[in-house]
Amino acid sequence: MTANKQVRALLNYIDDSPSPWHAVATTQKMLEAEGFVELEEKNRWSLAKAGRYYVRRDDSSIIAFTVGSNDLTEDGFRLIGAHTDSPGLRVKPQPDQKHGGYQRLGVEVYGGPILATYADRDLSLAGRVHIKHDDGVVSRLVRINKPILRLPNLAIHMNPKVNTDGLKLNKQTELPLLLAVADPEKNQQRELINVLANELSVEASDVVSWELHVYDTQQGSFYGLNDEFYANSQLDNLASCHAALSALLSKQSLQSGQFNVCAFFDHEEIGSHSHKGADGSFLPDVLERLAACLDLSVEDYKRGLSNSFMISADMAHAYHPNFPHAYEPEHHVLVNKGPVIKLNSNIRYASNSASQARFMDLCDQAGVAYQQYAHRTDLGCGSTIGPMTSARLGLSTVDIGSPMWAMHSTRESAGVQDHNDTIRVFTQFFS
Repeated sequence: MTANKQVRALLNYIDDSPSPWHAVATTQKMLEAEGFVELEEKNRWSLAKAGRYYVRRDDSSIIAFTVGSNDLTEDGFRLIGAHTDSPGLRVKPQPDQKHGGYQRLGVEVYGGPILATYADRDLSLAGRVHIKHDDGVVSRLVRINKPILRLPNLAIHMNPKVNTDGLKLNKQTELPLLLAVADPEKNQQRELINVLANELSVEASDVVSWELHVYDTQQGSFYGLNDEFYANSQLDNLASCHAALSALLSKQSLQSGQFNVCAFFDHEEIGSHSHKGADGSFLPDVLERLAACLDLSVEDYKRGLSNSFMISADMAHAYHPNFPHAYEPEHHVLVNKGPVIKLNSNIRYASNSASQARFMDLCDQAGVAYQQYAHRTDLGCGSTIGPMTSARLGLSTVDIGSPMWAMHSTRESAGVQDHNDTIRVFTQFFS
């Protein structure tokens, strides 16, 4: 598949996944199309030779794996980890606000988004809703396809310093999103419930609770003189999920005989400290149960872990020529110049000299260039699922990512060739 076709598939993947719950549902469809079977944690597992399986936890984290023919104790697991969530705005439990003749929707900040990028965008809602059903309370995905929300900018005449001081928004008073003109004859305190009920074709009284993500309705696109770049929301980190999934579902991976694992977690952007986050028990639980189904002893399972290797895949900061002061001078990573190995002496990233050497070798085998990134010493460095997962399981781990611009904006962008190269390296790893 050409690089442009790979990125078109990525853009479709993201456009179909406006929330972490939708990202898992989209991933699930792709897995099932290649013969992967769902396992439920509450049931007893029985694994077939050369079997393909996946497990979901709470609808927004998912782990997929193949049962290899290799000796798990001697060869270990090959794992790629990423995350399904992105920073943004989430709807409050009682969000309806009538103010100044308008109906607004109250939101709170999830993670660390660039709030100014939500201004003047065509916004809508997606996520999951719990509703009353004959069998009790059930979860339903919801996505409102048309723009129903907006955060209009204040005119420059009322904010004359916006171009010198930047757009600053008070999270409590200036982030509520415009929904409608308030009707003085109507009680609009349950307007959102009515919208959700209509979307799901249920009674408003059936709506119990929700987790709703505000998303930008503009679809992904190519740009640049030669379509060498692409833009969309949630590249951090659905681009990494798509690259890992594409590699897992490749013919080379499925025929490799290895125990290949893709683990996509929710809640990375808020620290991963949850039952379905990377710092929770999800991945250890799945790997332990997999080993138990193969009748491995605890000691042999631990030996298998010691022979395993993990790639923590999360997007990287590309050099921005307009802001050279923001980068470590000798560590400029460039778009369309290959995947980036991320390094930090304080273990904000899990890479060390041994794991990065192994990834470099994978790149050489795949015929792909690689880059190395270190953050400016006088700026705080972000982190990934790499260090916590490596610590919990005792896995040798490397942190890598495709270079991108505008990380945590509602409209991020990256390079077409980089996504293709990342898939090639991941496929080499799983092969």
